[in-house]
Amino acid sequence: MISIRQLSKRFGEQEAVRGITLEIPPGVLVGLLGPNGAGKSTTIKMLTGMLSPTSGTAEVLGFDVTREPLEVKRVVGYVPESGAVFETLTGQEYLELVAALYHIPEQETRNRILKFGQFFELDERTLSEKQLASYSKGMRQKVVITAALLHNPQVIFFDEPLNGLDANVALSVKTLITSLAREGKTVVFCSHILDVVERICQRIVILHQGRVLADGTLAELQQACGQQSLEQIFNQLTGTQNLLARAEEFARALTQ
Repeated sequence: MISIRQLSKRFGEQEAVRGITLEIPPGVLVGLLGPNGAGKSTTIKMLTGMLSPTSGTAEVLGFDVTREPLEVKRVVGYVPESGAVFETLTGQEYLELVAALYHIPEQETRNRILKFGQFFELDERTLSEKQLASYSKGMRQKVVITAALLHNPQVIFFDEPLNGLDANVALSVKTLITSLAREGKTVVFCSHILDVVERICQRIVILHQGRVLADGTLAELQQACGQQSLEQIFNQLTGTQNLLARAEEFARALTQ
């Protein structure tokens, strides 16, 4: 489903992604982790055809992200970290616009929007009458997730999809994500919530400073690092030495 070979991206003098190589097969839920600035979002934007790589190659469902970016966009779904929407549109208008871009027939569009609205508990009046500017952060996130899945993509990228969602909706979304993978879709789940990644992802890729530091199942990473929790593994690979001791020392200094 996803094939990456020595993929790099440079912004001026800064190299955000440095020669990443990965193969992701169908039906796999991959957790993509890394500290801020590790290159996660840049990698996802290249894989969705939003950014052109500086060097290297990447294919999604057999389509080259550089030569065939429109074909890539047709087969992927993308939930961006920002959750940006056209605020002057209603939820219904925004989703209809997205559906039109994917050439989904009008009747099918209405049916799909209705089903997603029921799943996310977004009533028809809210969707059809209220502008997105008036939606809460959680409500906007529901619309953004709906927009990403409306055309039934085969490959789905989630960049911090749980932002703004309450506990019950977050549980529903996590279950939805794992179910999509079981149905054969390839899912890349990018998050800072390590315990969620630890519970739901079949494979974990850790990026740091634009490079892949670790790639495998949780059991494989545990064996390689000699740590039990994903949090400990992540800190060992990407964190400052003695991070917990430094935090405790700093807290004592603040209270003196």
